[in-house]
Amino acid sequence: MRDEKVSRDNVGSTPVNVLVMGAAGCGKSTVAAQLACELGCLFIDADDHHPAENIKKMAQGTPLTDEDRAPWLRALAQILRTNRAHGQVLACSALKDTYRSVLLQAVPSLQVFFLKVPQEELSSRLKRRHGHFFDHRLLDSQLRALEAPDPEQTIDGSLPIAEVVENILGKLNREKRPPIP
Repeated sequence: MRDEKVSRDNVGSTPVNVLVMGAAGCGKSTVAAQLACELGCLFIDADDHHPAENIKKMAQGTPLTDEDRAPWLRALAQILRTNRAHGQVLACSALKDTYRSVLLQAVPSLQVFFLKVPQEELSSRLKRRHGHFFDHRLLDSQLRALEAPDPEQTIDGSLPIAEVVENILGKLNREKRPPIP
């Protein structure tokens, strides 16, 4: 049997809802945008939904607290809930289990993929990134807060983007296939 890409055409009546998560610089937005394109569904970048106060804090190098993130996560959960019937890919740091729980309560079928990238590479990527509000000095605080999900949900984010997307599509395919009797 030939492996087929998961797409809007072969997903059937079940929309695909995906969270691409990880620390700053891991490639969440790039991967999630490409994945959404491949799946033919909505791309949501969580960074576009931060309150102005959060953006200001991060731009100044001040880590966000759980209290800072709570309204943002609730807003993202509402966006996910609203679009769940159509399929969507969310790029969001979702560093802690409690953060992911808020999102999973909105869409229990949300499939989580963690882009794991070595700290040195994340730091290098962030220092080269321009035009983003996230101050690269916040990376250490993100890595301290990170509660990695199940290893089965982990993707090597240091691979080329196309390979990362293919790896996620492969995992989605495995989840969509009926079990072999």
